[in-house]
Amino acid sequence: MATVWIPSLLRNLADQHESVEVAGATVGELIGALEARFPALRGRLRDGDKVHRGLAVVVDGQIARGGLTECVPETAEVHFIPAIAGG
Repeated sequence: MATVWIPSLLRNLADQHESVEVAGATVGELIGALEARFPALRGRLRDGDKVHRGLAVVVDGQIARGGLTECVPETAEVHFIPAIAGG
């Protein structure tokens, strides 16, 4: 199972967990598993069929550019971090 790190601003919606282990072969499946375990997270990590606009997903240190369809290795570390825009 992948280790998913919960953003600090969302931990109150995930029973104060800093990280959890969840099963899923894609980012979308991981989010689905998180939402099933912590229903209060619903709508905070994805918006319809896309990763929530204000978040970036990092899988094993690499930004996941494939969105919800990005493959996630079974032993991956996954982070949801605030997206940073700049110019």
